[in-house]
Amino acid sequence: MRRLLVVAVIAACAPAKGPNETLDKYSTALKAHDYAAAYDLMSSSFRGKVSRDDYVRMMRDNSNEVTETADRLRGRHSSIEVSAEFEYGLGDQMRLVQENGRWRVATNPLAFYDQSTPQAALRSFIRAYRLERWDIILRSFVPNVWREKMDVAKVKQQFTGPSKEQADVLMNTLEANVDEPIVERGNDARMSYGEKYEVKFVKEDGVWKIKDLD
Repeated sequence: MRRLLVVAVIAACAPAKGPNETLDKYSTALKAHDYAAAYDLMSSSFRGKVSRDDYVRMMRDNSNEVTETADRLRGRHSSIEVSAEFEYGLGDQMRLVQENGRWRVATNPLAFYDQSTPQAALRSFIRAYRLERWDIILRSFVPNVWREKMDVAKVKQQFTGPSKEQADVLMNTLEANVDEPIVERGNDARMSYGEKYEVKFVKEDGVWKIKDLD
């Protein structure tokens, strides 16, 4: 599903009203401990995930942090950068910012295969598979200990050879469950999916790779 989320971030330059006014109202509500009013200023997406009662309880349980946040927000945002995040594909996001009244793309357009997190690596791996980029899979996602014994032809054979039908079913199942929770422990991570499968990740050279798919 595609969705466009417009957010305000403290940074560069934008109109004085709008986001500034909302932040002032929010900080004022926090300072007055009027958490119901503060909750009403939250997005519908947030309110769909967090009830009013839970929000109020969380604020009351963290009164010192709330007061400090209100103090930092009030009158400290001389300018606002208005940005938008467009979600597409397998959870990919494209960030846009407003510059001189026009929207510009701010996301790195060359970051096709992000491996900064296990989930990002998984999405990137699926993209490489769908595009039949066996060279990318070998170079970026195969752990070092196995890459020395592999080449592009062998990687391609694994997915398009006699086991192609089985590989297709596995990848379709994996894509359908790409948002399943991932458990990280140091340089290892695991994600259960389907009825019996598990993806194993390993972090090498600062990036996440796919150790095993099933």
